[in-house]
Amino acid sequence: MNNIVYFEIQSSNPPRDIDFYQTVFGWKFTKVEGLPIEYYQIETENMSGGLLKRPAEVPPTHCGTNAFTCSVLVENFDAASDKILAAGGQIAMPKFAIPGRCWQGYFLDLDQNTFGLVEADENAK
Repeated sequence: MNNIVYFEIQSSNPPRDIDFYQTVFGWKFTKVEGLPIEYYQIETENMSGGLLKRPAEVPPTHCGTNAFTCSVLVENFDAASDKILAAGGQIAMPKFAIPGRCWQGYFLDLDQNTFGLVEADENAK
């Protein structure tokens, strides 16, 4: 109980942002018909989510995150970071160590949504 089981990403340009997440993480997207909004189901290796057409303007940058930010567990932080940057993403907070646990960092997707990367590493310092 009380585990995160679903996540959503808001997008002002769903085709562009679907391509970004497919390129970076290999996620699969399926359009859901019959809803009052443009909505795509996301399938990852172990969690489902959704991408929806943003119902309001994109918030201004450099104002902090007004959301519940999710982090993606990756095998290699630097390789995933390179993919994000090559796909047009930006670094929001550079890679840093959480000593004895992992490497963490934050990025912005093409619609200025913040998300994190985590590489488990008990030798991180």
